[in-house]
Amino acid sequence: MSLENVVVQELKRALSIYISDEVQVENLLERPKNSSFGDFSFPTFSLAKVKHKSPNEIASEIVALINQNLFKKINIVNGYINFFVLREKDSEKILTEINQKKADYGSNNEGNGQNVTIDMSSPNIAKPMSMGHLRSTVIGNSLANIEKKCGYEPVKINFLGDWGTQFGKLLAAYKMWGVPEEIEDQPIETLLKLYVHFNQEAKKDESLNDLGRAWFKKLEDGDSEALKLWEWFRKVSLQRFEEIYNDLDIHFDSYDGEAFYNDKMAAVIDRLKTEGILEESQGAQVVDLSAEGFDNPALIIRSDGASLYITRDLAAAIYRKNKYKSVKSLYVVGSEQKQHFAELKAVLKKMGYSWAEQVIHVPFGLITFNGKKLSTREGRIVLLNDVLNKSFELALKQIEEKNPTLENKELVARQVGYGAVVFHDLKNDRLENFDFKLDEVVQFEGDTGPYVQYTNARAQSILRKASKLVQPTEKYVNIFEDDSAFDVIKLLDQYPTVIRQAEKKYEPSAIAKYSIQLAKSFNHYYKNVRILVEGDELFSRLQMVRAVSYVLQDSLSLLGVKAPSEM
Repeated sequence: MSLENVVVQELKRALSIYISDEVQVENLLERPKNSSFGDFSFPTFSLAKVKHKSPNEIASEIVALINQNLFKKINIVNGYINFFVLREKDSEKILTEINQKKADYGSNNEGNGQNVTIDMSSPNIAKPMSMGHLRSTVIGNSLANIEKKCGYEPVKINFLGDWGTQFGKLLAAYKMWGVPEEIEDQPIETLLKLYVHFNQEAKKDESLNDLGRAWFKKLEDGDSEALKLWEWFRKVSLQRFEEIYNDLDIHFDSYDGEAFYNDKMAAVIDRLKTEGILEESQGAQVVDLSAEGFDNPALIIRSDGASLYITRDLAAAIYRKNKYKSVKSLYVVGSEQKQHFAELKAVLKKMGYSWAEQVIHVPFGLITFNGKKLSTREGRIVLLNDVLNKSFELALKQIEEKNPTLENKELVARQVGYGAVVFHDLKNDRLENFDFKLDEVVQFEGDTGPYVQYTNARAQSILRKASKLVQPTEKYVNIFEDDSAFDVIKLLDQYPTVIRQAEKKYEPSAIAKYSIQLAKSFNHYYKNVRILVEGDELFSRLQMVRAVSYVLQDSLSLLGVKAPSEM
Protein backbone atom coordinates (compact mmCIF):
# COMPACT_ATOMS: atom_id res chain seq x y z
CA MET A 1 0.00 0.00 0.00
CA SER A 2 1.38 3.41 -1.00
CA LEU A 3 2.09 6.17 1.48
CA GLU A 4 -0.81 8.15 0.08
CA ASN A 5 -3.20 5.21 0.43
CA VAL A 6 -2.29 4.84 4.11
CA VAL A 7 -3.19 8.49 4.70
CA VAL A 8 -6.33 8.29 2.55
CA GLN A 9 -7.67 5.16 4.23
CA GLU A 10 -7.04 6.49 7.72
CA LEU A 11 -8.72 9.80 6.88
CA LYS A 12 -11.70 7.99 5.35
CA ARG A 13 -12.05 5.84 8.46
CA ALA A 14 -11.92 8.88 10.73
CA LEU A 15 -14.28 10.92 8.58
CA SER A 16 -16.83 8.09 8.39
CA ILE A 17 -17.10 8.36 12.17
CA TYR A 18 -17.02 12.15 12.18
CA ILE A 19 -19.46 13.03 9.37
CA SER A 20 -22.14 11.05 7.52
CA ASP A 21 -21.48 12.74 4.14
CA GLU A 22 -18.88 11.10 1.90
CA VAL A 23 -15.75 13.22 1.48
CA GLN A 24 -13.55 12.93 -1.64
CA VAL A 25 -10.34 12.57 0.33
CA GLU A 26 -8.19 11.71 -2.72
CA ASN A 27 -9.19 14.95 -4.46
CA LEU A 28 -8.54 17.12 -1.40
CA LEU A 29 -5.27 15.62 -0.21
CA GLU A 30 -2.22 17.76 -1.02
CA ARG A 31 1.53 17.14 -1.20
CA PRO A 32 3.37 20.15 0.26
CA LYS A 33 6.35 21.28 -1.80
CA ASN A 34 8.31 21.84 1.40
CA SER A 35 8.78 18.64 3.44
CA SER A 36 8.87 20.67 6.66
CA PHE A 37 5.13 21.25 6.19
CA GLY A 38 4.46 17.51 6.12
CA ASP A 39 4.43 14.72 3.56
CA PHE A 40 0.68 15.05 3.04
CA SER A 41 -1.79 17.76 4.03
CA PHE A 42 -5.56 17.63 4.32
CA PRO A 43 -7.51 20.94 4.32
CA THR A 44 -10.61 21.12 6.53
CA PHE A 45 -12.20 24.31 5.20
CA SER A 46 -15.03 22.61 3.31
CA LEU A 47 -15.92 20.58 6.41
CA ALA A 48 -15.84 23.72 8.55
CA LYS A 49 -18.65 25.16 6.44
CA VAL A 50 -20.74 22.03 6.99
CA LYS A 51 -20.09 21.77 10.74
CA HIS A 52 -20.14 25.53 11.36
CA LYS A 53 -16.91 25.37 13.31
CA SER A 54 -13.47 26.82 12.75
CA PRO A 55 -11.10 24.81 10.50
CA ASN A 56 -8.64 24.27 13.36
CA GLU A 57 -11.41 22.97 15.62
CA ILE A 58 -12.58 20.58 12.89
CA ALA A 59 -8.99 19.43 12.32
CA SER A 60 -8.50 18.70 16.05
CA GLU A 61 -11.66 16.60 16.19
CA ILE A 62 -10.60 14.55 13.14
CA VAL A 63 -7.04 14.01 14.40
CA ALA A 64 -8.45 12.65 17.64
CA LEU A 65 -10.02 9.83 15.61
CA ILE A 66 -6.83 8.93 13.67
CA ASN A 67 -4.47 6.09 14.60
CA GLN A 68 -1.36 8.07 15.55
CA ASN A 69 0.86 4.95 15.50
CA LEU A 70 0.73 4.87 11.70
CA PHE A 71 2.62 8.14 11.43
CA LYS A 72 5.76 9.77 12.77
CA LYS A 73 3.86 12.95 13.58
CA ILE A 74 0.59 14.75 12.83
CA ASN A 75 0.19 18.48 13.40
CA ILE A 76 -2.41 21.13 12.64
CA VAL A 77 -1.50 24.45 11.01
CA ASN A 78 -4.10 27.01 9.83
CA GLY A 79 -6.82 24.45 9.20
CA TYR A 80 -4.53 21.86 7.58
CA ILE A 81 -3.90 18.41 9.03
CA ASN A 82 -0.27 17.67 8.21
CA PHE A 83 0.93 14.05 8.12
CA PHE A 84 4.57 13.08 8.59
CA VAL A 85 5.12 9.43 7.64
CA LEU A 86 7.46 6.88 9.25
CA ARG A 87 10.41 7.52 6.97
CA GLU A 88 12.69 4.62 7.81
CA LYS A 89 10.04 1.92 7.91
CA ASP A 90 8.13 3.15 4.86
CA SER A 91 11.26 3.77 2.77
CA GLU A 92 12.53 0.24 3.33
CA LYS A 93 9.17 -1.18 2.31
CA ILE A 94 9.02 0.91 -0.90
CA LEU A 95 12.59 0.17 -1.99
CA THR A 96 12.24 -3.54 -1.24
CA GLU A 97 9.12 -3.73 -3.40
CA ILE A 98 10.71 -1.91 -6.34
CA ASN A 99 13.94 -3.92 -6.25
CA GLN A 100 11.98 -7.16 -6.13
CA LYS A 101 9.49 -6.29 -8.86
CA LYS A 102 11.90 -4.30 -11.07
CA ALA A 103 10.15 -3.59 -14.40
CA ASP A 104 6.88 -4.96 -12.98
CA TYR A 105 6.69 -2.24 -10.34
CA GLY A 106 3.58 -0.17 -10.97
CA SER A 107 1.84 -2.90 -12.97
CA ASN A 108 -1.74 -3.81 -12.18
CA ASN A 109 -4.29 -6.26 -13.53
CA GLU A 110 -7.21 -3.91 -13.99
CA GLY A 111 -7.66 -5.01 -17.61
CA ASN A 112 -7.67 -8.73 -16.78
CA GLY A 113 -6.25 -9.56 -20.22
CA GLN A 114 -9.11 -7.95 -22.16
CA ASN A 115 -8.47 -6.41 -25.58
CA VAL A 116 -8.31 -2.68 -26.25
CA THR A 117 -8.17 -1.61 -29.89
CA ILE A 118 -6.18 1.54 -30.61
CA ASP A 119 -6.71 3.33 -33.93
CA MET A 120 -3.51 5.35 -34.37
CA SER A 121 -1.02 6.93 -36.78
CA SER A 122 -3.09 6.33 -39.96
CA PRO A 123 -1.08 8.25 -42.58
CA ASN A 124 -2.40 8.66 -46.11
CA ILE A 125 -0.75 6.54 -48.76
CA ALA A 126 1.13 8.30 -51.57
CA LYS A 127 2.21 11.01 -49.13
CA PRO A 128 5.29 11.04 -46.90
CA MET A 129 4.88 10.90 -43.16
CA SER A 130 5.17 14.42 -41.84
CA MET A 131 5.47 15.89 -38.35
CA GLY A 132 1.70 16.12 -38.53
CA HIS A 133 1.57 12.33 -38.09
CA LEU A 134 3.84 12.31 -35.06
CA ARG A 135 1.25 12.97 -32.37
CA SER A 136 -1.21 10.19 -33.23
CA THR A 137 1.66 7.75 -33.69
CA VAL A 138 3.52 8.33 -30.43
CA ILE A 139 0.45 9.02 -28.25
CA GLY A 140 -1.18 5.84 -29.55
CA ASN A 141 1.97 3.79 -28.98
CA SER A 142 2.38 5.11 -25.44
CA LEU A 143 -1.27 4.43 -24.63
CA ALA A 144 -0.79 0.86 -25.86
CA ASN A 145 2.16 0.47 -23.47
CA ILE A 146 0.19 1.98 -20.59
CA GLU A 147 -2.83 -0.25 -21.25
CA LYS A 148 -0.49 -3.25 -21.27
CA LYS A 149 0.98 -2.12 -17.93
CA CYS A 150 -2.58 -2.03 -16.56
CA GLY A 151 -3.38 -5.58 -17.60
CA TYR A 152 -5.11 -4.94 -20.93
CA GLU A 153 -4.07 -6.45 -24.25
CA PRO A 154 -3.63 -3.59 -26.73
CA VAL A 155 -4.36 -4.12 -30.43
CA LYS A 156 -2.61 -1.40 -32.44
CA ILE A 157 -4.40 -0.63 -35.69
CA ASN A 158 -2.91 1.54 -38.42
CA PHE A 159 -6.08 2.58 -40.24
CA LEU A 160 -4.30 3.67 -43.40
CA GLY A 161 -5.82 6.50 -45.39
CA ASP A 162 -5.88 4.52 -48.60
CA TRP A 163 -9.31 5.52 -49.92
CA GLY A 164 -11.27 8.68 -50.61
CA THR A 165 -11.60 11.56 -53.06
CA GLN A 166 -8.02 12.69 -52.47
CA PHE A 167 -6.87 9.59 -54.34
CA GLY A 168 -9.13 10.53 -57.21
CA LYS A 169 -7.31 13.88 -57.28
CA LEU A 170 -3.96 12.12 -57.21
CA LEU A 171 -4.93 9.77 -60.03
CA ALA A 172 -6.14 12.71 -62.10
CA ALA A 173 -2.91 14.61 -61.37
CA TYR A 174 -0.80 11.62 -62.35
CA LYS A 175 -2.68 11.16 -65.61
CA MET A 176 -2.26 14.84 -66.50
CA TRP A 177 1.28 15.58 -65.36
CA GLY A 178 2.91 12.38 -64.12
CA VAL A 179 6.21 11.19 -65.58
CA PRO A 180 6.69 7.44 -65.00
CA GLU A 181 10.49 7.70 -64.67
CA GLU A 182 10.16 10.32 -61.90
CA ILE A 183 7.68 8.12 -60.06
CA GLU A 184 10.07 5.18 -60.27
CA ASP A 185 12.98 7.26 -59.01
CA GLN A 186 11.27 9.05 -56.12
CA PRO A 187 7.70 7.75 -55.81
CA ILE A 188 6.52 9.41 -52.58
CA GLU A 189 8.18 12.76 -53.18
CA THR A 190 6.92 12.93 -56.77
CA LEU A 191 3.36 11.94 -55.86
CA LEU A 192 3.31 14.60 -53.15
CA LYS A 193 4.35 17.26 -55.66
CA LEU A 194 1.59 16.12 -58.02
CA TYR A 195 -1.01 16.28 -55.23
CA VAL A 196 0.06 19.78 -54.15
CA HIS A 197 0.15 20.98 -57.77
CA PHE A 198 -3.36 19.63 -58.38
CA ASN A 199 -4.79 21.53 -55.39
CA GLN A 200 -3.07 24.73 -56.45
CA GLU A 201 -4.46 24.43 -59.97
CA ALA A 202 -7.92 23.50 -58.66
CA LYS A 203 -8.11 26.90 -56.95
CA LYS A 204 -7.91 28.43 -60.42
CA ASP A 205 -10.08 25.86 -62.19
CA GLU A 206 -12.94 24.30 -60.19
CA SER A 207 -13.57 21.67 -62.88
CA LEU A 208 -10.41 19.85 -61.75
CA ASN A 209 -12.18 18.89 -58.50
CA ASP A 210 -14.95 17.29 -60.59
CA LEU A 211 -12.29 15.37 -62.48
CA GLY A 212 -10.79 14.17 -59.21
CA ARG A 213 -14.19 12.97 -58.00
CA ALA A 214 -14.73 11.17 -61.29
CA TRP A 215 -11.44 9.29 -60.95
CA PHE A 216 -12.31 8.27 -57.40
CA LYS A 217 -15.65 6.94 -58.64
CA LYS A 218 -13.74 4.87 -61.22
CA LEU A 219 -11.59 3.54 -58.39
CA GLU A 220 -14.69 2.59 -56.38
CA ASP A 221 -16.17 0.90 -59.44
CA GLY A 222 -13.05 -1.29 -59.81
CA ASP A 223 -11.56 0.29 -62.95
CA SER A 224 -8.45 -1.77 -63.72
CA GLU A 225 -6.18 1.19 -64.51
CA ALA A 226 -7.21 3.10 -61.40
CA LEU A 227 -6.77 0.02 -59.19
CA LYS A 228 -3.33 -0.80 -60.61
CA LEU A 229 -2.03 2.69 -59.91
CA TRP A 230 -3.64 2.73 -56.45
CA GLU A 231 -2.05 -0.61 -55.48
CA TRP A 232 1.35 0.70 -56.56
CA PHE A 233 0.95 3.89 -54.54
CA ARG A 234 -0.02 1.85 -51.47
CA LYS A 235 2.92 -0.55 -51.75
CA VAL A 236 5.65 2.09 -52.02
CA SER A 237 4.04 4.13 -49.26
CA LEU A 238 3.99 1.24 -46.78
CA GLN A 239 7.65 0.54 -47.46
CA ARG A 240 8.53 4.12 -46.51
CA PHE A 241 6.21 4.14 -43.48
CA GLU A 242 7.71 0.95 -42.07
CA GLU A 243 11.22 2.39 -42.25
CA ILE A 244 10.13 5.20 -39.91
CA TYR A 245 8.11 2.90 -37.64
CA ASN A 246 11.17 0.66 -37.28
CA ASP A 247 13.29 3.68 -36.33
CA LEU A 248 10.77 4.49 -33.59
CA ASP A 249 10.38 0.80 -32.64
CA ILE A 250 6.63 1.02 -33.17
CA HIS A 251 4.83 -1.99 -34.58
CA PHE A 252 1.22 -2.69 -35.51
CA ASP A 253 -1.17 -5.60 -35.26
CA SER A 254 -3.14 -4.49 -38.31
CA TYR A 255 -2.62 -2.32 -41.39
CA ASP A 256 -6.23 -2.68 -42.54
CA GLY A 257 -6.97 0.70 -44.11
CA GLU A 258 -10.13 2.31 -45.37
CA ALA A 259 -10.11 0.24 -48.57
CA PHE A 260 -10.35 -2.96 -46.52
CA TYR A 261 -13.90 -2.02 -45.61
CA ASN A 262 -15.21 -1.46 -49.14
CA ASP A 263 -17.01 -4.82 -49.16
CA LYS A 264 -18.23 -4.39 -45.59
CA MET A 265 -20.17 -1.15 -46.00
CA ALA A 266 -23.17 -2.79 -47.69
CA ALA A 267 -23.94 -4.68 -44.47
CA VAL A 268 -23.85 -1.38 -42.59
CA ILE A 269 -26.29 0.19 -45.02
CA ASP A 270 -28.58 -2.85 -44.71
CA ARG A 271 -28.49 -2.60 -40.91
CA LEU A 272 -29.33 1.11 -41.05
CA LYS A 273 -32.29 0.32 -43.31
CA THR A 274 -33.43 -2.59 -41.12
CA GLU A 275 -33.41 -0.32 -38.07
CA GLY A 276 -35.43 2.21 -40.07
CA ILE A 277 -33.01 5.05 -39.46
CA LEU A 278 -31.64 5.66 -42.97
CA GLU A 279 -33.43 8.50 -44.73
CA GLU A 280 -33.15 10.22 -48.11
CA SER A 281 -32.28 13.91 -48.11
CA GLN A 282 -31.69 15.79 -51.37
CA GLY A 283 -30.60 12.57 -53.07
CA ALA A 284 -28.23 11.59 -50.26
CA GLN A 285 -28.68 8.94 -47.55
CA VAL A 286 -28.54 10.29 -43.99
CA VAL A 287 -29.27 9.39 -40.36
CA ASP A 288 -31.27 12.00 -38.46
CA LEU A 289 -29.52 12.87 -35.20
CA SER A 290 -31.65 15.84 -34.16
CA ALA A 291 -33.08 13.88 -31.21
CA GLU A 292 -29.50 13.31 -30.05
CA GLY A 293 -28.80 17.06 -30.05
CA PHE A 294 -27.00 17.38 -33.39
CA ASP A 295 -27.75 20.30 -35.70
CA ASN A 296 -27.20 18.28 -38.87
CA PRO A 297 -27.86 14.67 -39.88
CA ALA A 298 -25.00 12.19 -40.34
CA LEU A 299 -24.29 11.92 -44.07
CA ILE A 300 -23.81 8.22 -44.91
CA ILE A 301 -23.94 8.11 -48.73
CA ARG A 302 -23.52 11.15 -50.95
CA SER A 303 -25.99 11.99 -53.71
CA ASP A 304 -23.51 10.64 -56.31
CA GLY A 305 -23.44 7.28 -54.50
CA ALA A 306 -19.93 7.68 -53.07
CA SER A 307 -19.23 6.58 -49.50
CA LEU A 308 -17.83 8.84 -46.79
CA TYR A 309 -15.48 8.55 -43.84
CA ILE A 310 -18.30 7.77 -41.42
CA THR A 311 -19.58 4.93 -43.63
CA ARG A 312 -16.23 3.17 -43.45
CA ASP A 313 -15.73 4.02 -39.79
CA LEU A 314 -19.06 2.38 -38.96
CA ALA A 315 -18.00 -0.74 -40.84
CA ALA A 316 -14.59 -0.67 -39.15
CA ALA A 317 -16.04 -0.25 -35.65
CA ILE A 318 -18.40 -3.20 -36.12
CA TYR A 319 -15.73 -5.41 -37.71
CA ARG A 320 -13.19 -4.71 -34.96
CA LYS A 321 -15.71 -5.35 -32.20
CA ASN A 322 -16.62 -8.71 -33.72
CA LYS A 323 -12.99 -9.70 -34.38
CA TYR A 324 -11.23 -8.50 -31.25
CA LYS A 325 -14.06 -8.54 -28.67
CA SER A 326 -12.51 -5.37 -27.27
CA VAL A 327 -13.75 -3.72 -24.09
CA LYS A 328 -12.57 -0.31 -25.29
CA SER A 329 -11.98 1.15 -28.75
CA LEU A 330 -9.62 4.12 -28.66
CA TYR A 331 -9.32 6.50 -31.60
CA VAL A 332 -6.19 8.65 -31.31
CA VAL A 333 -7.19 11.37 -33.74
CA GLY A 334 -6.86 15.17 -33.68
CA SER A 335 -9.31 17.40 -31.82
CA GLU A 336 -10.71 18.76 -35.08
CA GLN A 337 -12.47 15.40 -35.59
CA LYS A 338 -14.48 15.68 -32.37
CA GLN A 339 -17.79 16.13 -34.23
CA HIS A 340 -17.09 13.16 -36.51
CA PHE A 341 -16.58 10.75 -33.63
CA ALA A 342 -19.58 12.11 -31.75
CA GLU A 343 -21.68 11.34 -34.84
CA LEU A 344 -20.08 7.91 -35.21
CA LYS A 345 -20.95 7.01 -31.64
CA ALA A 346 -24.49 8.38 -31.97
CA VAL A 347 -25.18 6.39 -35.15
CA LEU A 348 -23.83 3.18 -33.58
CA LYS A 349 -26.18 3.70 -30.64
CA LYS A 350 -29.14 4.21 -32.99
CA MET A 351 -28.16 1.00 -34.77
CA GLY A 352 -28.70 -0.80 -31.46
CA TYR A 353 -25.08 -1.47 -30.48
CA SER A 354 -24.84 -1.20 -26.71
CA TRP A 355 -21.05 -1.25 -26.93
CA ALA A 356 -21.07 2.16 -28.63
CA GLU A 357 -20.20 3.64 -25.21
CA GLN A 358 -16.86 1.84 -25.48
CA VAL A 359 -15.95 3.95 -28.52
CA ILE A 360 -13.61 6.61 -27.13
CA HIS A 361 -12.14 9.49 -29.11
CA VAL A 362 -8.71 10.42 -27.69
CA PRO A 363 -8.18 13.90 -29.18
CA PHE A 364 -4.99 15.90 -29.25
CA GLY A 365 -3.94 19.45 -30.10
CA LEU A 366 -2.02 20.76 -33.07
CA ILE A 367 1.73 20.73 -33.47
CA THR A 368 3.36 23.66 -35.24
CA PHE A 369 6.94 23.71 -36.44
CA ASN A 370 8.93 26.84 -35.68
CA GLY A 371 5.66 28.70 -35.30
CA LYS A 372 4.04 27.58 -38.58
CA LYS A 373 1.03 25.31 -39.04
CA LEU A 374 1.64 22.26 -41.21
CA SER A 375 -0.45 21.62 -44.33
CA THR A 376 0.15 18.90 -46.90
CA ARG A 377 -2.40 20.42 -49.28
CA GLU A 378 -0.61 23.77 -49.25
CA GLY A 379 2.81 22.16 -49.46
CA ARG A 380 3.85 23.33 -45.98
CA ILE A 381 5.11 20.09 -44.52
CA VAL A 382 8.06 19.00 -42.44
CA LEU A 383 9.00 15.40 -43.13
CA LEU A 384 9.18 13.23 -40.01
CA ASN A 385 12.13 11.32 -41.44
CA ASP A 386 14.07 14.56 -41.88
CA VAL A 387 13.38 15.55 -38.27
CA LEU A 388 14.51 12.15 -36.96
CA ASN A 389 17.72 12.33 -39.00
CA LYS A 390 18.46 15.82 -37.72
CA SER A 391 17.73 14.79 -34.13
CA PHE A 392 20.24 11.95 -34.50
CA GLU A 393 22.90 14.38 -35.78
CA LEU A 394 22.31 16.81 -32.89
CA ALA A 395 22.45 14.01 -30.32
CA LEU A 396 25.62 12.55 -31.83
CA LYS A 397 27.33 15.95 -31.75
CA GLN A 398 26.58 16.35 -28.02
CA ILE A 399 27.64 12.80 -27.18
CA GLU A 400 30.96 13.29 -28.98
CA GLU A 401 31.53 16.44 -26.92
CA LYS A 402 30.55 14.91 -23.57
CA ASN A 403 31.74 11.33 -23.94
CA PRO A 404 34.01 10.91 -27.02
CA THR A 405 35.16 7.40 -26.00
CA LEU A 406 31.63 6.00 -25.69
CA GLU A 407 31.13 2.70 -27.48
CA ASN A 408 28.23 2.38 -29.94
CA LYS A 409 27.98 6.16 -30.17
CA GLU A 410 25.73 6.07 -33.23
CA LEU A 411 23.28 3.61 -31.67
CA VAL A 412 23.06 5.68 -28.49
CA ALA A 413 22.68 8.88 -30.55
CA ARG A 414 19.71 7.38 -32.36
CA GLN A 415 18.13 6.33 -29.07
CA VAL A 416 18.71 9.80 -27.64
CA GLY A 417 17.77 11.78 -30.74
CA TYR A 418 14.64 9.81 -31.62
CA GLY A 419 13.71 9.62 -27.95
CA ALA A 420 14.01 13.40 -27.66
CA VAL A 421 11.44 13.91 -30.42
CA VAL A 422 9.00 11.40 -28.90
CA PHE A 423 9.45 12.66 -25.34
CA HIS A 424 8.93 16.30 -26.32
CA ASP A 425 5.59 15.43 -27.87
CA LEU A 426 4.45 13.34 -24.92
CA LYS A 427 5.51 15.71 -22.15
CA ASN A 428 2.88 18.18 -23.38
CA ASP A 429 -0.69 17.76 -22.21
CA ARG A 430 -2.44 15.85 -24.95
CA LEU A 431 -5.01 18.54 -25.74
CA GLU A 432 -2.55 21.42 -25.82
CA ASN A 433 -1.19 22.92 -29.03
CA PHE A 434 2.58 23.28 -28.98
CA ASP A 435 5.43 24.47 -31.14
CA PHE A 436 8.32 22.18 -32.03
CA LYS A 437 11.85 23.60 -32.18
CA LEU A 438 14.35 20.81 -32.71
CA ASP A 439 17.37 22.61 -31.26
CA GLU A 440 15.53 22.99 -27.93
CA VAL A 441 14.29 19.39 -27.92
CA VAL A 442 17.63 17.57 -28.23
CA GLN A 443 19.26 19.02 -25.12
CA PHE A 444 20.80 17.14 -22.21
CA GLU A 445 19.58 19.79 -19.76
CA GLY A 446 16.09 21.05 -19.03
CA ASP A 447 12.74 19.26 -19.22
CA THR A 448 13.79 16.98 -22.06
CA GLY A 449 13.96 13.29 -22.88
CA PRO A 450 17.77 13.32 -23.03
CA TYR A 451 17.84 14.80 -19.50
CA VAL A 452 15.82 11.86 -18.16
CA GLN A 453 17.88 9.39 -20.18
CA TYR A 454 21.11 10.95 -18.89
CA THR A 455 19.86 10.72 -15.29
CA ASN A 456 19.26 7.00 -15.73
CA ALA A 457 22.70 6.60 -17.33
CA ARG A 458 24.17 8.40 -14.31
CA ALA A 459 22.42 5.96 -11.97
CA GLN A 460 23.75 3.04 -14.01
CA SER A 461 27.27 4.50 -13.85
CA ILE A 462 27.03 4.72 -10.06
CA LEU A 463 26.00 1.06 -9.88
CA ARG A 464 28.90 0.00 -12.12
CA LYS A 465 31.39 1.87 -9.94
CA ALA A 466 29.79 0.47 -6.79
CA SER A 467 30.46 -3.09 -7.93
CA LYS A 468 34.17 -2.44 -7.30
CA LEU A 469 33.63 -1.37 -3.69
CA VAL A 470 33.38 -3.53 -0.60
CA GLN A 471 29.71 -4.43 -0.40
CA PRO A 472 28.06 -3.97 3.01
CA THR A 473 25.64 -6.36 4.66
CA GLU A 474 22.28 -6.34 2.92
CA LYS A 475 20.59 -4.46 5.71
CA TYR A 476 18.83 -1.12 5.50
CA VAL A 477 20.32 1.71 7.53
CA ASN A 478 18.20 4.82 7.84
CA ILE A 479 19.46 7.42 5.38
CA PHE A 480 16.01 8.82 4.77
CA GLU A 481 15.87 11.45 7.47
CA ASP A 482 17.72 13.48 4.85
CA ASP A 483 15.00 15.41 2.99
CA SER A 484 16.66 15.04 -0.42
CA ALA A 485 16.66 11.24 -0.01
CA PHE A 486 13.10 11.03 1.22
CA ASP A 487 11.85 13.31 -1.55
CA VAL A 488 13.10 10.65 -3.98
CA ILE A 489 11.35 7.91 -1.99
CA LYS A 490 8.03 9.76 -2.03
CA LEU A 491 8.23 10.11 -5.81
CA LEU A 492 9.08 6.44 -6.26
CA ASP A 493 6.05 5.62 -4.14
CA GLN A 494 3.81 7.69 -6.46
CA TYR A 495 4.66 5.75 -9.62
CA PRO A 496 1.82 3.17 -9.54
CA THR A 497 -0.69 5.97 -8.92
CA VAL A 498 0.69 8.00 -11.84
CA ILE A 499 0.30 4.99 -14.14
CA ARG A 500 -3.33 4.50 -13.12
CA GLN A 501 -4.06 8.19 -13.65
CA ALA A 502 -2.39 8.15 -17.08
CA GLU A 503 -4.49 5.13 -18.11
CA LYS A 504 -7.80 6.55 -16.88
CA LYS A 505 -7.24 9.93 -18.55
CA TYR A 506 -5.44 8.53 -21.63
CA GLU A 507 -2.70 11.04 -20.81
CA PRO A 508 0.93 9.94 -21.42
CA SER A 509 2.13 13.39 -20.34
CA ALA A 510 1.44 12.36 -16.73
CA ILE A 511 4.23 9.80 -17.01
CA ALA A 512 6.59 12.10 -18.93
CA LYS A 513 6.18 14.88 -16.37
CA TYR A 514 6.62 12.39 -13.54
CA SER A 515 9.88 11.12 -15.04
CA ILE A 516 11.23 14.67 -15.24
CA GLN A 517 10.28 15.27 -11.61
CA LEU A 518 11.93 12.04 -10.47
CA ALA A 519 15.09 12.81 -12.47
CA LYS A 520 15.32 16.28 -10.93
CA SER A 521 14.78 14.93 -7.42
CA PHE A 522 17.44 12.24 -7.86
CA ASN A 523 19.94 14.72 -9.30
CA HIS A 524 19.33 17.01 -6.32
CA TYR A 525 20.07 14.07 -4.02
CA TYR A 526 23.17 13.17 -6.07
CA LYS A 527 24.57 16.70 -5.67
CA ASN A 528 23.95 16.77 -1.92
CA VAL A 529 25.10 13.30 -0.88
CA ARG A 530 28.23 11.27 -1.51
CA ILE A 531 26.72 7.97 -2.57
CA LEU A 532 29.84 5.86 -3.20
CA VAL A 533 31.23 5.86 0.33
CA GLU A 534 31.95 2.46 1.85
CA GLY A 535 30.14 1.78 5.09
CA ASP A 536 26.83 0.64 6.55
CA GLU A 537 24.80 3.23 4.62
CA LEU A 538 26.05 2.15 1.18
CA PHE A 539 23.53 -0.66 0.82
CA SER A 540 20.57 1.70 1.43
CA ARG A 541 21.93 4.29 -0.97
CA LEU A 542 22.52 1.76 -3.74
CA GLN A 543 19.08 0.24 -3.28
CA MET A 544 17.61 3.67 -3.87
CA VAL A 545 19.81 4.25 -6.94
CA ARG A 546 18.69 0.90 -8.38
CA ALA A 547 15.06 1.72 -7.69
CA VAL A 548 15.37 5.09 -9.41
CA SER A 549 16.95 3.45 -12.44
CA TYR A 550 14.23 0.77 -12.65
CA VAL A 551 11.47 3.38 -12.51
CA LEU A 552 13.12 5.79 -14.95
CA GLN A 553 13.70 2.96 -17.44
CA ASP A 554 10.12 1.78 -17.11
CA SER A 555 8.61 5.25 -17.41
CA LEU A 556 10.67 5.89 -20.55
CA SER A 557 9.61 2.50 -21.91
CA LEU A 558 5.94 3.38 -21.41
CA LEU A 559 6.54 6.49 -23.49
CA GLY A 560 8.28 4.49 -26.23
CA VAL A 561 11.72 5.93 -25.43
CA LYS A 562 14.92 3.89 -25.02
CA ALA A 563 17.08 4.12 -21.90
CA PRO A 564 20.77 3.67 -22.81
CA SER A 565 22.96 2.66 -19.86
CA GLU A 566 25.74 5.01 -21.00
CA MET A 567 25.60 8.39 -22.72
